[in-house]
Amino acid sequence: MSYDIELLRGILKAAVEGGASDVHIKVGNPVVLRIHRQLIAIEAPVPTQEWMDKILEKMVPPHAKKRMDSDREVDFSYLEPGVGRFRTNVFQQRGTMALAMRYVKTQVPSFTELGLSPVIKDIARSPRGIVLVAGTTGSGKSTTLAAMIEYVNANFKKHVVTLEDPIEFVFEDNQSVVEQREIGLDTQSFSTGLKHVLRQDPDIIMVGEMRDATSFQAAMSAADTGHLVLSTLHTQNAAQSIGRILDFFKPEEREQVRRQLAGTLQAVICQRMVGKIAGGMTPALEILINTPTVKKMMEENRIEKLTAAIETGRDDGMQTFNQALYDLVKDKVVSEKEALAKAGNPQALEMMFKGIFLNDGSRILS
Repeated sequence: MSYDIELLRGILKAAVEGGASDVHIKVGNPVVLRIHRQLIAIEAPVPTQEWMDKILEKMVPPHAKKRMDSDREVDFSYLEPGVGRFRTNVFQQRGTMALAMRYVKTQVPSFTELGLSPVIKDIARSPRGIVLVAGTTGSGKSTTLAAMIEYVNANFKKHVVTLEDPIEFVFEDNQSVVEQREIGLDTQSFSTGLKHVLRQDPDIIMVGEMRDATSFQAAMSAADTGHLVLSTLHTQNAAQSIGRILDFFKPEEREQVRRQLAGTLQAVICQRMVGKIAGGMTPALEILINTPTVKKMMEENRIEKLTAAIETGRDDGMQTFNQALYDLVKDKVVSEKEALAKAGNPQALEMMFKGIFLNDGSRILS
């Protein structure tokens, strides 16, 4: 093994052993790791242009090199034997290439390890419809999706087809048959993969990310014909996710899409990572389930009332971020200070801590 690759291997090994989630490498600057959300420079040789060129020549898979040369950025999955798998993004900054690598744990964590609500198991068992896992970058969307697929894989006989960019967790067939297709390597694009996936006899289709109207229309068509479609969205809360989907479409198409979505949506799980008292992170989940009340609100275009429906729908398995954070504090998993820092409505959460619970109309419930 050459010195160049040996150095990269050493950096990645140190990252995994140190509990880092991300590795940042750019020419002329110290290597930086992200550990528990903090950026920390490590003692390692400062990357040179020559070293970076040699590393990229060995790292970037053949199917991604053309895209890297034309777009000056590309995503792919990199496996360092004996160390682990990394979701890798190569991009250009100040005229030189840089690397951002996210460590992907090879063993899919269980629902318990991730701190996910048991309601997520019920959602994963849905026979059909669209399930969206939403949140900002780094909120653990991909890991939650992987846990859902692994739960199905361990307990049910299903045919699962995934479309990912790039493949992160690798699934071994258990009760289910799981086939994973990487964008750019196994299929040209999400849209192309979705267009052909129904001919592959799937029960469950996982799409790494919904990016445009074409993809979402294909997902709704698949859900309409009795398939379960799992995907992610970059949004801040569950109610906002509905608006984000409609924004994919032209104004004149939104009425029809909204009604179609009301009939096909199964659930939206939106998550934020919060720091635990004992160290590490845990997700706070906002959960929207397409109950008859929620369906009617979408059909009647009362999207702004969805948060109130979530708030009063705990018997159906729904919860707002504030309710999730309140429960985490009550269970002594998260501090009040951390919960207030991550709350969308910290004033209402503070009142909850004082025993005052307000609904959407600011009426005292108890």
